[in-house]
Amino acid sequence: MQCYKADLHIHTVLSPCGDLEMSPTNIVSKAKELGLNIIGIADHNCTLHDKLISLLAQREGILVIKGAEVTSKEEAHCLCFFEKDEEVEKFQEWLDELLPKIDLNEEKFGYQLVVNEKEEIIDQKPYLLTSAISADIDEIYEKVHSLNGLFIPAHVNRGANSLTSQLGFVPPDIKADALEISKHVTKENFIKKNAYLKHFQFIQDSDAHYVHIIGEIYCKLFMEELTFSEFRKAIHGEQGRKVENII
Repeated sequence: MQCYKADLHIHTVLSPCGDLEMSPTNIVSKAKELGLNIIGIADHNCTLHDKLISLLAQREGILVIKGAEVTSKEEAHCLCFFEKDEEVEKFQEWLDELLPKIDLNEEKFGYQLVVNEKEEIIDQKPYLLTSAISADIDEIYEKVHSLNGLFIPAHVNRGANSLTSQLGFVPPDIKADALEISKHVTKENFIKKNAYLKHFQFIQDSDAHYVHIIGEIYCKLFMEELTFSEFRKAIHGEQGRKVENII
């Protein structure tokens, strides 16, 4: 079993809250510099940088977990991950149907840019990507699993845009492959206060919106090889694969 470093929550310039330095090229370069083996791309309600980052990272021996950070009807953030490009594309079509068409106020929220490998702007998304889609937590879970993906409620301990902030607690029967906690809490302390969730797998990531934050927090994934199939087994704690948080 090998140990891989994984930061599974990284935003790009496509997220309005993402810094303009968060280009696909810069993200992959920083991941390589830090010795990250796996990175998860989690732009708000949009997957349009996944394919390019996956291509760039593959050249460096880095596995990209493709997906998005979806805002549910409850306004809770959820990480949704997929293995294949066609799964990502079908999920994006679904998101586009459910995202409200609210014009982006760039002065208030920032830019939503799609760039190429040379960091040239090739598209700008006109509608605010951080809006809540018209599907609730359970509906998102069902859609993700219908596409053979993984569903992980994001930063569940946080005071905004989390299950805790929106519902008051993490439902004990929540359908999820794992739960993400932020860098502001240890797994041990979170479990002490929420013992009823101890059976869940936990991941912990940087939620990077700036290049220097990438890899600030990461997980250790123990797997046989660097593939999505092995990643899935680690998230589910199957066949000796596992996830360890560093704090």
